[in-house]
Amino acid sequence: MQLFYAPEITLPSYTLSEEESKHGVRVLRLKVGDVIHLTDGRGTLYHGRVAEDHPKRCRVEIERTEEQYEPLPYHLTMAVAPTKNTDRYEWFLEKATEIGVDRFIPLETEHSERRTLKGERCEKVIVAAMKQSLKAFKPAFAPMTKFQELIATPFEGRKLIAHCDTPQTEAGKRYLASTLRKGESALILIGPEGDFSPEEIRAAVAIGFEEISLGTQRLRTETAAVVAVAMTSVVNNQ
Repeated sequence: MQLFYAPEITLPSYTLSEEESKHGVRVLRLKVGDVIHLTDGRGTLYHGRVAEDHPKRCRVEIERTEEQYEPLPYHLTMAVAPTKNTDRYEWFLEKATEIGVDRFIPLETEHSERRTLKGERCEKVIVAAMKQSLKAFKPAFAPMTKFQELIATPFEGRKLIAHCDTPQTEAGKRYLASTLRKGESALILIGPEGDFSPEEIRAAVAIGFEEISLGTQRLRTETAAVVAVAMTSVVNNQ
């Protein structure tokens, strides 16, 4: 199945964007009558056929729709500090989208080495991963958010912070895969290469964040973030 992203799709027919038309007709060699699938990124899968195979305006006749196509059985928000090397952060966005995430929040922290991101570029990476993994839900991508602002924002669900420092509570750091419960919403914070500062960790714990561990290995920021996403997926698909 080839999947195309059509956020502004209309019925009963829809013309793909010039970029998607070129990819479909020139690269995938779509012809009139070929079956095609589209998504609005909000959970609806559209089944249609090519009605006009023009490389700049490929028109599709929609034959049927499926709402809530394969939704995640959980809700996961990943707030991750961007890496100095943007390629590594984009790798995280790609892999996390494939595995399953609802929302990405780039996090500006005290030790952050990168405090700006090209949002448009990140969105393209997410969309490409969504199409490649045949998902009908596109993860939301938030603007860069300061750490203090994020932890003060209400969140309905488990609030978890992964860090390498000494635990701030008697309960200590719990292993994510052991503490996470199936079907619950979770917000997971992953710090920059220099980790969260002790002050940031204390501030998060003081307002209800639970300290977590991702294992005994020392992981890069982007690796830790993907491991957290993978653990969440495994817990929820057992």
